[in-house]
Amino acid sequence: MRSNERLCLYKSNSEMSRSPSFSLKSEQSPKLDPESLQQWIVAFCIIRFDLEQGQLIEECYPPNTLTQDEELEIAYSSFPDSVSQYHNRSSIHDCMFFFRFRRCHKSNPMNGSSSEISEVSHRAGSSETFNKNISKTLPRSSQSDSRYMYGFVFNRQRHDERLKRGGEQKSVVILSHSPFSSVFRPLLQIMGPLYFDIGKKALEHIAAYVSLWPSPTPGRLMELPIGNAALKVNLPPAYSLPIESGMSIEEALTSMAPLLPTNQSVPQGLFHDSDIFGVFRGILLQLWVLWELLLIGEPILMIAPTPPQCCEAVASLVSLVAPLLCSVDFRPYFTIHDPEFAHLNSIQEGNAFPPMILGVTNLFFLKSLRGIPHIVSVGSPSPHSNRLPFSSKPTGRIPGRPEGLGVQQPLSLKKFSPSNLLNVVKLRREGPLCLMTEHKEAIWTTYSSITKPDTSILNRLIDAGLSPRVEESMSVVNNEILRRHFLELTTNFLAPFGPYFRAITPSEGTSPFVDPPPLPPFNIDEFLRSLSARGPGKFLSKRMKSNWIDLYRRFLKGHNFMPWFQRRRAVAEQEQQRIWKQARMKTDIQEFISKMSEVEVVDSFNSIEKHIRGETQMQESGEGSKDSAATCSKLRDDLRVVFNVLPRDMQELLVMNPETAALLDVPR
Repeated sequence: MRSNERLCLYKSNSEMSRSPSFSLKSEQSPKLDPESLQQWIVAFCIIRFDLEQGQLIEECYPPNTLTQDEELEIAYSSFPDSVSQYHNRSSIHDCMFFFRFRRCHKSNPMNGSSSEISEVSHRAGSSETFNKNISKTLPRSSQSDSRYMYGFVFNRQRHDERLKRGGEQKSVVILSHSPFSSVFRPLLQIMGPLYFDIGKKALEHIAAYVSLWPSPTPGRLMELPIGNAALKVNLPPAYSLPIESGMSIEEALTSMAPLLPTNQSVPQGLFHDSDIFGVFRGILLQLWVLWELLLIGEPILMIAPTPPQCCEAVASLVSLVAPLLCSVDFRPYFTIHDPEFAHLNSIQEGNAFPPMILGVTNLFFLKSLRGIPHIVSVGSPSPHSNRLPFSSKPTGRIPGRPEGLGVQQPLSLKKFSPSNLLNVVKLRREGPLCLMTEHKEAIWTTYSSITKPDTSILNRLIDAGLSPRVEESMSVVNNEILRRHFLELTTNFLAPFGPYFRAITPSEGTSPFVDPPPLPPFNIDEFLRSLSARGPGKFLSKRMKSNWIDLYRRFLKGHNFMPWFQRRRAVAEQEQQRIWKQARMKTDIQEFISKMSEVEVVDSFNSIEKHIRGETQMQESGEGSKDSAATCSKLRDDLRVVFNVLPRDMQELLVMNPETAALLDVPR
């Protein structure tokens, strides 16, 4: 290849993806810390497509981190589906996408399997059973017991007439337990080209730099040095991450979604950097249908011509329900080689399809997964569409559209006007199998949506005309408009559940040493009856049909409700414990017991002793808070004060217990 041609191609790709500038420092790269690396990344893989043997993993760094089954699944998922790709003659063809797969071993994260969640949801009618289920202790999690893994792929197709079939394919893959697309996209843009320049050394250098990064801090802006560059990224908040993504339970419960954030630069859910406008531009009026389908946990097949487009569509759809914890199994790029395909393919027509979002490029799925009730087709099959990465900066450019200068104007809604009703009817009559002959952007579903499309939001969107230079910045604005609207829509939809997460503070005259009262019990029938009587609120009543209560019924039965409700209840209980603990620390014990009867003083003694033991156990297990030592010291002082006001015979009776005597430092 001519050197100037290669430079031109690299320039084209970097302009599209806005790759961060990077070069290795002249000094020796830092030493790899495997334990620190695991906080971010499981492994780096180099996979080659061999014409005789198929997909082969050439390198896996660090070694011995994956099982053979995992290596096989990763290898199959790391290449564009040749059946559905546009064949072109460009010398170098790069694309980026990501996939998600279930790990081979079993674990018990909070987000149970679809059958587990469904079983709990369906028997949740009684208040007693329901509250018993939601009050279960949330399990601790670690990177090793994560149920899913994410693979972020930089794929290069090189055309060379001297090779068999005129070219070769290789993929650089970053594997992680965490869906941190805002980190791994720009990292891939550095690492992919670097590997093809210097080989395996690129993996070692990048791994060493990543192992120097601080621990991930969900919901925060982080600056992550990499060579002479630095990635400035926002991580998704803890409440949007499933327990199985490797967080500790303390991290998962550190924060709750705000009612409505004012700072739009702070992410409120997964894939906050996805390009909603760009990928769904052809079917914008259907966004409200898609929002409902994901909200209630319906299975969806997302079809696009290329892996970058289908994974962007799945990521954008997941981002629509923020700040709700999305517990539906989503697969940004799903292939027939996935071990779960055999099960899905065996589902008989008429049987329920599991709640999943499958992003696919192979049209074979239209015939094999006939049981999936909702099919969405997005993207463009143009020659350059596969070059569009799932970019670190959203781009609203329509692939294949001619370039030129244009003016900023409101997005035209002509394509959504009643005059096109005949086309809609024709598409519905033909069904999704019409995609076998021609790709079209459309949705096929029998679901009747309750939420009305907000045309005032669509009318605010900007069309940059034909200018690609203006299009990207306009797409950023459009994405903010759409994301803000759906964030507000989801937040208002979840608002009626707020009273069940409200922590109760100690009232005046109440002892802070007793156990706090339980949170309000939740009963589905009572909730729906009460909500139906008072209405959905001003925001939703303007945007939903008269049967809006049906959407709540479906949500309560769906896959997303129970994990989200459990997480929010756990956060509220933790917050209530913190408030009551703070009240105990501020209590003047001498004044507090001065007006008590002897029986009340004894009860206070027992309560304080119980709290001391609880704090001590947490300290010994390594689960104690930073102020556990100070809390124990204060409680032991309070215990001695209470002990000293008790009658002599009661004191003698209490110190007969050696553990109590030890807490009081009383010799026996």
